[in-house]
Amino acid sequence: MKKSLILWLLVGWVGYFILPWYLLEEGLFSFDWLLDGYPFDEDYSPAFIQVFSADKAWLLPLLISLLLPLKALSLKKSDQAYGSYLICSGALGLAYLILQGFAIGVSGWQLSLFTSFFLDSEFNQYGMGYGALLYGLSMLMILTTGLAARGVMKGDVFVTSSIGLIIAIVSVFVFYPVSQVLISAFQDNQGAFSSTSFINKFFDEKIWGLGCTTSSVSCGIAWNSLTLALLTATITTGLGLAFALIVTRTGFVWKKQLRLLTVLPIITPPFVIGLALILLFGRSGVVTEFFADLFGLEASRWLYGLPGVLFAQVLSFTPISFLVLIGVVEGVSPSMEEASQTLRADRWNTFKNVSLPLMRPGLANAFLLSFIESMADFGNPMVLGGNFEVLSTEIFFAIVGAQNDQGYAAVLAILLLTFTLSAFFAQRAWLGKKSYVTVSGKADSGAHMGLNPMLKISCYSVALPWALLTLVIYGMIMFGGFVKSWGYDHSFTMQHYEDAFALSWTDLGLVWQGAAWDSFWTTLSISAIAAPLTAAVGLLTAYLLVRQSFKWKSGFEFGTMLSFAIPGTVIGISYILAFNVPPLELTGTGVILIICFVFRNMPVGVRGGIAAMSQLDKSLDEASLTLGANSFSTFKNVILPLLRPAIIAALTYSFVRAITSVSAVIFLVSADHNMATSYIIGLVENGEFGIAIAYCSVLILVMLTVILAINLLVGERKLRRSNRLSNAIKKNTNAPLKLKEAE
Repeated sequence: MKKSLILWLLVGWVGYFILPWYLLEEGLFSFDWLLDGYPFDEDYSPAFIQVFSADKAWLLPLLISLLLPLKALSLKKSDQAYGSYLICSGALGLAYLILQGFAIGVSGWQLSLFTSFFLDSEFNQYGMGYGALLYGLSMLMILTTGLAARGVMKGDVFVTSSIGLIIAIVSVFVFYPVSQVLISAFQDNQGAFSSTSFINKFFDEKIWGLGCTTSSVSCGIAWNSLTLALLTATITTGLGLAFALIVTRTGFVWKKQLRLLTVLPIITPPFVIGLALILLFGRSGVVTEFFADLFGLEASRWLYGLPGVLFAQVLSFTPISFLVLIGVVEGVSPSMEEASQTLRADRWNTFKNVSLPLMRPGLANAFLLSFIESMADFGNPMVLGGNFEVLSTEIFFAIVGAQNDQGYAAVLAILLLTFTLSAFFAQRAWLGKKSYVTVSGKADSGAHMGLNPMLKISCYSVALPWALLTLVIYGMIMFGGFVKSWGYDHSFTMQHYEDAFALSWTDLGLVWQGAAWDSFWTTLSISAIAAPLTAAVGLLTAYLLVRQSFKWKSGFEFGTMLSFAIPGTVIGISYILAFNVPPLELTGTGVILIICFVFRNMPVGVRGGIAAMSQLDKSLDEASLTLGANSFSTFKNVILPLLRPAIIAALTYSFVRAITSVSAVIFLVSADHNMATSYIIGLVENGEFGIAIAYCSVLILVMLTVILAINLLVGERKLRRSNRLSNAIKKNTNAPLKLKEAE
């Protein structure tokens, strides 16, 4: 415990005495300040020098919280005063850091409370930089170390610090920015608080209207969104399970290709699936015209509305269900299935009564994620919605449309959040407190049971046609990049790729001439940084939720899911409102994009980690702790190696979603940090579909390459199950007697 205290004290001292205290104009990733007036230039000075050279005396009290813990170092860890010193210094340092950050801004006092007591002055300060962030992290870790010393979480520093860290970052980067938008739901057009305004907007006829019209499949936008989300979640969960069973429980020849094909929709940039569906199934689409000519029917616009949006969402979100379910299906213990067959149960009854109930955590999490994704989806309803209006698009038009009604958008966001949280609590109630452990510390040399013929045929008949349709759609997408005008002039050309990704060699060296290179490299670098951070935060959170018991755990879990439940449009607006002024000035930087991606995509890592970790017996942790390992070593050396499917899912999803996200990104990009999605939208708005499709094709190939690399680097989970026995089951799985002979 004292080693960790010394480490975090050093971090705090470095932040206060060495690193620049305020945010650099060049951004957090620039180090030009080292050669440009550091450490005495006011823009680059550490806090201690700022106190004397820039007359920022309010930074001096921060030093007290760095001196108090020095007294604790002379005390024994068993002494109650040891923990009290750390708690006091950590809490005092954090509280004062936050207070001075909000109190003093670019134009002086920002809180009216202080202007009442102090005269206006000319002093000011900008957003926090390296030094302030390290100081704040140090104070947080000192506080949690003190709590552990006083017996919180049984004195486990790693667990206590992890809980404190997750609570802090979720509060700062989820609750705080979202609250800035949601508060406006209770304000009228003049900015005054009014409950009447909220009630009138919430019960608006457009939201809850029950009168269906010929131009709308459903009724109000609330019912439209709920109907669409329930249908999407149900279908995608079923398809994801079918794909997972084919990959893990059959002898299908092209398993690897099928596994790769199932993740194609999730790596597709925005609007591309919608455009491909329009060219295939729209009124003038290839398939529509073929059947219209064949049967003498008039081409219809069936694709625009609920059917088309549902079609596109199922295509887009099935990979999420598959990524969550594949690890869960693999994790079911073969010994349980063998025990059932030994008791004369056939394969169907074994699957129905043994295997499927053990998959409930995965099914519940896949359904929840698909439901939330459907609720928050912006791109597909935007392209294919027609007159079928949903909450996410209505929020977008309320903010950027002619009405410019931020209060109405906030009301819709609250309604959307209510739906998603209801699904969250329904999922928890369905799972209950039952045990779903299938991986224990005992060796398991069995092999998974094969599927019975009817179930196998059902999986094949559902999944394979869908895979074929996916292949056709992506063939169309790739085809569009090599023709002059997709849908009109199909003459072969490479001009679109040349315009986007041209290279030339001059006397100065290699020149990236293509118009897309800048956004391409920016997108890859930001996504590469965000993906491992997202996976780390998500899996650490899952570990705390599954393996630790503490007060308010339900609230803790709710906080980690909040960002996923709110549309990206609202997240983007909330980040602009919250981080455009001190104490955190992040608007226009690459950091705000990274933070947005981390906390927007973190819930997938959390839910995938929970589903996978629910199958791991706690005796594994207990055995490690009994042998003298601490909780951090147990998590790193025992739990993480068994979570490889969840790690792959988290890394894959977070990387590709960082590349393909649009609704939040469109508000956060800047001239220096333009992302691929916003660049593609600009191309589509200008009618340059060929370049847009070429760009999308390159991104798809890049993401496929990265996914393969992630799978190779992370590897497979080793559960000591016999491949020889697996092969025997593939050949003949007719009776328990065959299992014993093969064994």
